[in-house]
Amino acid sequence: MPNVLDIRRRIRSVINTRQITKAMKMVSTAKLRRAQERALSARPYAHMLTNVLKSLVSRAEIYDPETGEPRHPLLAQRAEKNLLLIVVTGDKGLAGAFNANILRSAMEAIAARAAEGKDVEIEVIGRKGRDFFRRRFPTSEPRAGNSGQGPRTTLIGEKVGVLNHLEYGIAEEIAKRAIERYSQAEIDSVYILYNEFKSMIQQRLVVEVVLPITRIGVYDVKQVWEPTEREKIEARKAAVAAGVGLRPHAEAEIAARAAHFAAEAVDYIYEQTPAELFRHLLPRYVGIQIFHALLESVAAEHAARMTAMDAATNNATDMIDSLTLAMNRARQAKITKEIIEIVSGAAAL
Repeated sequence: MPNVLDIRRRIRSVINTRQITKAMKMVSTAKLRRAQERALSARPYAHMLTNVLKSLVSRAEIYDPETGEPRHPLLAQRAEKNLLLIVVTGDKGLAGAFNANILRSAMEAIAARAAEGKDVEIEVIGRKGRDFFRRRFPTSEPRAGNSGQGPRTTLIGEKVGVLNHLEYGIAEEIAKRAIERYSQAEIDSVYILYNEFKSMIQQRLVVEVVLPITRIGVYDVKQVWEPTEREKIEARKAAVAAGVGLRPHAEAEIAARAAHFAAEAVDYIYEQTPAELFRHLLPRYVGIQIFHALLESVAAEHAARMTAMDAATNNATDMIDSLTLAMNRARQAKITKEIIEIVSGAAAL
């Protein structure tokens, strides 16, 4: 059995660790609230943009009446041979299984598409994803069309350190590059994999289609990974302890007000023609879709870190109690031994 001095040193070490995990939990709680507010404040603009586009669809001829082909390149659908997968991870660890789940899901999605004979290009956001994919896939420049040499998976782009100070310009840059390549038929589709955050216990990993745009205002989700019941229970406990709301933000009223614009029977007068407005607003719609995914991922990362740090703090408390009990037993045994030695010595005299 360790002596009392060793146990005391270990208790001090665990107490210091508990202070760190408790502080990290409080920081993640504050950042989670701000991330939720940012995601909520961006929704009215996204709803209005979506419904403006819906209104323009009913007033502009977006499809050629003779051929039936779409007049905007982002609406064009073709056989999928070369695709771009945008993977959103975190820049830091200590967030439980947050990054591991994303990377495992990304590998499953890549393997499924590679098995179908498709070329997969990966653009990763976050240091954890960058380090993971660099070790597994070669890095190359974006290529035009299918390589013709069998299915290949390559890392073509990365962004590190942008999630801590997330701005719309970052999503716009990613969208602009993807739109340009899709318009030139260098890629046939664009997917984004991220952690969708609704509330502390309503999160899921999704693979969402960004391009081509099949239906405005409807997210085309191809794959979904739901959290386990154990993860939901841990998240609920952490949320209750931190005082974070469990219910998702109500946005039905915002969506209803925005939808009223598209449902109006009034024939709006636009400064430009509806077709021209539609052509210029559709790329911004793609940027908003990517920005929405980044905001959701940031909120989900802070929620995962808060849950992990809450569990670590509770485990540290339990360990301190266990070590304190062991220290008291060791001290009592030492005192008992000393008393026995004294009594035995006195009896011998």
